[in-house]
Amino acid sequence: MAKQQEPKKPNYILYVLIAVVVVAGGYFIYTTIADNKKPEYKVKTEKKEMPEPQFKKQGELEFKSAKDGKVIKKIDVEIADNDAKREQGLMYRKSMDEAQGMLFVFVISEEHSFWMKNTIMPLDIIFFSESKEIVKIHKNTTPYSLKSLPSEKKSMYVVETVAGFTDKYGIKEGDKMDFKITNY
Repeated sequence: MAKQQEPKKPNYILYVLIAVVVVAGGYFIYTTIADNKKPEYKVKTEKKEMPEPQFKKQGELEFKSAKDGKVIKKIDVEIADNDAKREQGLMYRKSMDEAQGMLFVFVISEEHSFWMKNTIMPLDIIFFSESKEIVKIHKNTTPYSLKSLPSEKKSMYVVETVAGFTDKYGIKEGDKMDFKITNY
């Protein structure tokens, strides 16, 4: 008599393993396609180097003694007379000649305040009244500082020079200035 073969039992472990591989593969394919359709929201953190602005002579300025009105020192100036130019100021400049400066001209005489954001070199910041008399000097300011440097009195003009300028030439509060525009 022939021996009857027993029916084979299905291998459930193999079926489960195949099902897991199919589900995992489908999930991988779905997430890959879905990720490719998502918009990029990455924030770029590259530090963009700003080109250094070049000095443009637009006028001449004389510092005058309060005692006798004699000229103490004459410099060439670049003029910042609108919001965009005043906001830019001397930011991103790495150096400036001692005989150069920036003259800020405001429309209204009031208390003004400056800071050193993005300003690489230390400066002397000189505030002048409407009558062109020095009302406040901030000497050797700190580069990149966000500290407010106020005029403490009404001012209409501000001159920025290289740090140490006012000490070197003995320029002090009460002295005056005069300027003329030459190449605007």
